[in-house]
Amino acid sequence: MMTNLFSVFDPSTTILGWSINWVSTLLVFIWIPSIYWISPTSTNMIWQSIIEKLHSEFKTLIGSRKLNLGNSLIFISMFSLILFNNVLGLFPYIFTSTSHMVMTLSLSLPLWIAFMIYGWMNHNKHMFSHLIPQGTPGVLMPFMVYIELISNVIRPGTLAIRLSANMIAGHLLLTLLGNTGSSLSLIMLNILIITQILLLTLETAVAFIQSYVFAILVTLYSTETN
Repeated sequence: MMTNLFSVFDPSTTILGWSINWVSTLLVFIWIPSIYWISPTSTNMIWQSIIEKLHSEFKTLIGSRKLNLGNSLIFISMFSLILFNNVLGLFPYIFTSTSHMVMTLSLSLPLWIAFMIYGWMNHNKHMFSHLIPQGTPGVLMPFMVYIELISNVIRPGTLAIRLSANMIAGHLLLTLLGNTGSSLSLIMLNILIITQILLLTLETAVAFIQSYVFAILVTLYSTETN
């Protein structure tokens, strides 16, 4: 039962032996040509306002002195990639790449490794100071070093699991409820449709929230290295 339930999320769609599931990740490029139009559309104006808002958020977290255009573009691009994949996964017959650890861990692990290499090579004293929180009693310092070290090491895993688990949980609930539709009466079927619409609305909000949380947490982790 559980194997069949989770098998709907397995990459199994192929054409002539070639897997086409991960092609959904590249569908974001459909929207790129519209930014070069002479007259911007309402969608472009909304997206531009979102980017400006995100830039102001990252500027507050990182600090205006440490922020440059490259830092902002990295986190905004990550937010955009995750958001588009989360939203596209809500459409029928489109593979949700962000529900797999292969995708989420590929986003979090390289960034975490880059932050750690940069921090320990350039600001090693600052990195050592993060291993012992301020105000820790001397007796607890050896234990706090291990605890902080473990919490730092598992950060890319927690980022990846948080995103994939939140995306797959709603899809599982929608799948479970959808499979019961054929055995329900007309009245219960109407209730099920309303419930599915409400869940789909909730999943749309989760898609936005999780992409924002992922980008914000990565930004906060980067601030601890300098």
